[in-house]
Amino acid sequence: MELDDLKQTWKQSETNKNINTDIMNMIQHKTYGPVAALKKEFRKQIIVMCLLPLLLIFTNLDDISKPLTSILFWAYVLLCAGIVVFAYFNYRIANRMSVMDESIKPNLEKQVNTLETRIQWKIIGLRIALIFLIVLTEIVPYIQHYSMLDKWHSLSPFIRFSAYAALLLFQYFVGRKVIYRKFGSHLVYLKDLIREMD
Repeated sequence: MELDDLKQTWKQSETNKNINTDIMNMIQHKTYGPVAALKKEFRKQIIVMCLLPLLLIFTNLDDISKPLTSILFWAYVLLCAGIVVFAYFNYRIANRMSVMDESIKPNLEKQVNTLETRIQWKIIGLRIALIFLIVLTEIVPYIQHYSMLDKWHSLSPFIRFSAYAALLLFQYFVGRKVIYRKFGSHLVYLKDLIREMD
């Protein structure tokens, strides 16, 4: 009887090991799977945020001093740099997940929870950055003159602040959905896979 129990336990542990190996293979696959998708999105974010300030400079090549002396441009560069640094650290966490073995489930859970927390920080950070840029748009014309901002300020305050409110509402609802689609859905899938591990 004890021999049968031992055989059953051995078969069960072998099945659990196979399941864990299959799940880790799915998590760690280089071209598809949740970790590969997260790494791809973080890489894309780094590239785009590095290129955007350069694009602004190239669009003003006829008068290069215009962006380089602009408060708004440098605020935008700082925002992009912050996003690049944030995405780089998140990419490193995702990269570490892709090289783990199946025996460290708690560590994998911890890293997924860390990324989930950072995605929430990102949502809050983007809202704060948008409010900061709105405030700058309202203050900068008193410090520096830009024809575009002068035209914007020639509109009534009601129209301007209605546009800001619409932009904030758009960012609140649509921004959250976009971030969930790009990052959150993969984290939810990872959590489900980790739950299946033994």
